[in-house]
This record gives sequence, C-alpha cells and structure tokens, in this order.
Amino acid sequence: MILSGLEIEKRLGKDIVIDPFERRRLNPNSYNLTLARELLVYDEPILDMKKPNATRQIEIPPEGLVLETNKLYLGRTAEYTETYNLVPMLEGRSSIGRLGMFVHVTAGFGDIGFCGFWTLEISCIQPIRIYAGVEICQIFYHTIQGEFEEYKKGKYQNNQGIQPSLLYKDFERKN
Repeated sequence: MILSGLEIEKRLGKDIVIDPFERRRLNPNSYNLTLARELLVYDEPILDMKKPNATRQIEIPPEGLVLETNKLYLGRTAEYTETYNLVPMLEGRSSIGRLGMFVHVTAGFGDIGFCGFWTLEISCIQPIRIYAGVEICQIFYHTIQGEFEEYKKGKYQNNQGIQPSLLYKDFERKN
C-alpha cells in the first residue's frame, strides 16, 4: 500500500526524514522534492561500465539553464531523505513530464534504510530551460510485508551530493 500524504507527515522524524520539509509540498499521497543548483555531465563521448567515467559539474544560474536533447544530466534533490520500514519511490511530476523532461531514466526505486540525496538522471525530448528549486519530482512510500534487511552499506548510501554511476565497483568485486 502507498502511504497517504497525511500518513507521510505523521511519520516524519520516525520512519521518514525529509530535510528541509515544507508542508505546502505535501500531496494526497506523495511529497514534492526540488532540484538542487548543481548538475553533473559526463565528459566522455563513450561511457564504460567497467571504469569510473569523467564528469564535470555545472551550476544552474538564476536565469535558468537550457538542457540539450540526447544528453544525460545528473542532478540531485535539494532535500536529504531517510526512510526506515518503508520502500521509498521517486517519480517525476506530471507537469515536468508534460514538458518532455525525464527525471529518472530507470532509478526511481529506493531501498529500505536509504539515507541521502536522490540522484536524478535527467534528459529531455526538446530543449528546455530549467531552474534550481523547481519542484521536479515526488517521493512516495510503500509499506513492505515480510522480514527485510535495511540498506546500510551500499555504493550510494549516505551520499553528500550527485552520484555518477558506480557500476564499475560491481565488476571489481567479481575479480
């Protein structure tokens, strides 16, 4: 089952941490998260799964930044979240999708126990001007049934910013 907005608010400080939290961004069954000012872009024309790929940081200026098509931008939520005893999920807002902007390529599923900022895999169908602080996505929470182990030591746990792919670490473990 998905938690209602009122249940999300009731569980703040217990199973759910959203920092900062503003009640006006609470929806009937989700909470709107905002886009932070910084983005990462990959510098290499061909990305390699087995190695770290070079990135560079860019900032969204106050007048906005026009995103190009066929390019991946890694962003992050301005809000730090923690989730316990629930499965957090992230989806782009419909208003963002109706402008042809994708907020995450495939990674909208969080783990029980995840603590950190959400990295967003942003792309667009046509050029679009974006702004820091826009309510870009929504987090919602599923209950879970059965025993589980919390996510405590994964590659992306306790991140402090935008996380490029760390898939190469999976290949290192196999060797």
